[in-house]
Amino acid sequence: MSNREKSEPRLEGIESIHHRALYRATGLTDEDFKKPFIAVANSWNEIVPGHIHLNKLAAKVKDGIRDAGGVPFEFNTIAICDGIAMGHIGMSSSLPSRDLIADSVELMVSAHGFDGLVCLASCDKIVPGMLMAIARLNVPSIVVTGGPMLPGRFKGKPVAITDAFLATGWVKSGKMTLEEADALEKAACPGPGSCAGMYTANTMSLITEALGLSLPGSATEHAIDVRKERTALQSGRQIMKLIADNITAHEIMTKDAFENAIRLALAVGGSSNIILHLPAIAKEVGYELKLEVFDELSKDTPHIIDTVPGGPYTLKDVDEAGGVPAILKVLGNKIHLNSLTVTGKTIGENIEDAKVLRSDVIRPLEDPVHKEGGYAILKGNLGVAVVKQSAVKSDMMAHKGPAKVFNLEEDALAAILDGRIPNGSVVVIRYEGPKGGPGMREMLAPTSAIVSMGLDKVALITDGRFSGGTKGPALGHLSPEAAEGGTIAVVEDDDLIAIDIPNRKLELLISDNDLQERLGRWKPPKKKIRKGYLARYALLANSADKGAYLQDKI
Repeated sequence: MSNREKSEPRLEGIESIHHRALYRATGLTDEDFKKPFIAVANSWNEIVPGHIHLNKLAAKVKDGIRDAGGVPFEFNTIAICDGIAMGHIGMSSSLPSRDLIADSVELMVSAHGFDGLVCLASCDKIVPGMLMAIARLNVPSIVVTGGPMLPGRFKGKPVAITDAFLATGWVKSGKMTLEEADALEKAACPGPGSCAGMYTANTMSLITEALGLSLPGSATEHAIDVRKERTALQSGRQIMKLIADNITAHEIMTKDAFENAIRLALAVGGSSNIILHLPAIAKEVGYELKLEVFDELSKDTPHIIDTVPGGPYTLKDVDEAGGVPAILKVLGNKIHLNSLTVTGKTIGENIEDAKVLRSDVIRPLEDPVHKEGGYAILKGNLGVAVVKQSAVKSDMMAHKGPAKVFNLEEDALAAILDGRIPNGSVVVIRYEGPKGGPGMREMLAPTSAIVSMGLDKVALITDGRFSGGTKGPALGHLSPEAAEGGTIAVVEDDDLIAIDIPNRKLELLISDNDLQERLGRWKPPKKKIRKGYLARYALLANSADKGAYLQDKI
């Protein structure tokens, strides 16, 4: 018997004749009304490389649901490609789309009273949006992630989308010809899947598996791999077992499960965007996930996989090495092994037979890439900021330099590419936070330009955020943001800024009196966007240190 039949007998009796009549128009039979109804939320579209194959995976999911005695109903939600949106006003829509995705899935499932939910998703904001909806709805749920893209090949070496971003600076600085850049452009993205590095999309897929919400091994199965189709089919069958056993999302999405997800992200040096997404997901469960948790766990979790963008390995290597089960096996007692998963078994039971198949990729705890995990939380009179420390070279872990201040990402990028940023500077990009952006734009273009222009002693600080493809001393998520009168709003050109990642310090080196005097003179700027969804997002968005989710308490 389905959950719907237990609690809402609206498909039985004369009172529900109109419900049955409408469902019959979709092709349902008398027998179908006795079966559980399963929502299949799919973010397939013809725009995003990570999503162009999800229609095929959805067909397999629906086959699995039917095989196991359920009735699947597929619907779609939106998906934005961060890479295509990057570097212009379109990026303002990316983070806000996460909450819109969560809302759309919530509304479709709750309005139609589905018994279970299978989410098909890939890429940066879509996976966390789906996870937010799953947490909010608390029905039996499972996630099928779309899988990574294969790396491209250029001059005999693997390449990915970050190399295409770097090419702009290489050409500008004379390190690459236009003909070489054209060849790289055509090689970087060879087919479907989420971009081939430990960027946000793949970090979130690995996290979903570590949370226990997707089948073991699935996160690193590549988009073109037939294993992904088998996983989709099995996920369709498995949702029926979750319904039969009444295993709902909250039984899986526990505090321990979130800590497992963070440990996994730290171990792989994943994207710093998860420090926005996991608190937003946890909030939907009713768990406040504070920034301090990321920092505390980072100090106790070695970074054991050196992947693109900071290292030589791709997700293909990680898959060959054993994927998430092997990583969790190495982490061992640092993981809460009793956490329940969508298999109906615990994490510990799932990884019991897991093995590391390539120790050059997944290194032992006693021989890590870095002794600490991927993230650090810095605090000081400038506010609170996040840095992906696993992507910072040792000689830039502490840095002091004069500020070069910009109120817009495009202005900063132009200055970098025009050679107007001296080595040793600290680039400050403000009014790009959740409210000020609006939408907290991701800034792979400026950080890539700093690297490709050879500015190896330049740091960047912003109230915006960074792509998982960013490397170097790039500090983001600065809170309070400039639009809310944070200290970043009153930084002036040539102010000295001190960054100390090992000691978690971030300071504007002016006197307290000068700082208070500047803050007293500051006035909020006019809003950049005054209508539409982004205006509503700017009005309701929480600060970055709390996950930048929409406030829902009126």
